[in-house]
Amino acid sequence: MAGKREENPAGSSNNLRGDVLRVLGVLKLATVEQIQQITAPHLSYRHTDKPTPSKGKQARTASHLGALSDLRKHGLAENGGKIPGGDTLRNLTPMGLKAASYELGRLVGEMGNPARGAGRTGASHPMVVNDAVLALLRPKPDLAQLANEPAHVLAAAQAAVDTPDGLGTIASYATEVALPATGTWSNPGRGGAQTDIVITSPEDWVPLLFVEIDNCYESAQVLASNAHDLWISSSGSARRAYLPE
Repeated sequence: MAGKREENPAGSSNNLRGDVLRVLGVLKLATVEQIQQITAPHLSYRHTDKPTPSKGKQARTASHLGALSDLRKHGLAENGGKIPGGDTLRNLTPMGLKAASYELGRLVGEMGNPARGAGRTGASHPMVVNDAVLALLRPKPDLAQLANEPAHVLAAAQAAVDTPDGLGTIASYATEVALPATGTWSNPGRGGAQTDIVITSPEDWVPLLFVEIDNCYESAQVLASNAHDLWISSSGSARRAYLPE
C-alpha cells in the first residue's frame, strides 16, 4: 500500500484515472466538475448539506481532482488556464493523449492534438462544446450510490433517471474532428472542414452525426454556408456531401 501511495500520492484509483483520461481524450479541455458530471453523475447529488455551493462542489469533485493530481505527477495531464468563473481547465499532454487512446480504444493518430494554450482566453467555445456533449449524453446517476441520501435528494436523482436517455457513452464522441478534403484523417490537408462534435452511437440508431456549435459570432448565412458544404472521406478518397437545401 505504501508503494502505491508513493506512485500516486493523491490516492486515486486506476478507474478514476481512466475516467479522466477518457473524458479529456474526447473533450481535450474540461473542468474537473465537467469530468465528474460525465463519469460519476451520482456525485452531483451528494454533499447537499455543505454550508455553501462552493464547498459542495469541492466535496463532489475531490476524487477526480486527486486523479488529475496523480496524472500530472506522471506527466499525463496539466492545467490549461481558467474559465471566467475561476474554475481551472485541464488538458492532456501528448503522452496523456497516447494513454487516453488506449482507454478509448482508438488509434493514437485519431486522437488529435493536445489543447495546450486553448484555455488562456477562457475557452468560451470549448466550454459550449462540452455543455453540448453533456446535454447529448445525459449522464444518469446510479441510485444505488445514493441509498443513504435524504428523500429530497433521492427524488431529484430519480427525476433525472426518469428523463429520456442520451446518446451513447463518452467513447461515442469525438471533438474538433477534421473532415479532410485532401490528405488523411491523421494528417489532413488544407481546404477541409472541421466539425465540433462527431457522434457514432449505432445502439441508439445514430450511426453518424455531425454537430456544429456556434457562439453567435457568425451570421446565420455564414453558418448555413459552412454546414451546407461538408467534405467527408470515404474509402480513402475525398467525396463531397451536400446537405438538403
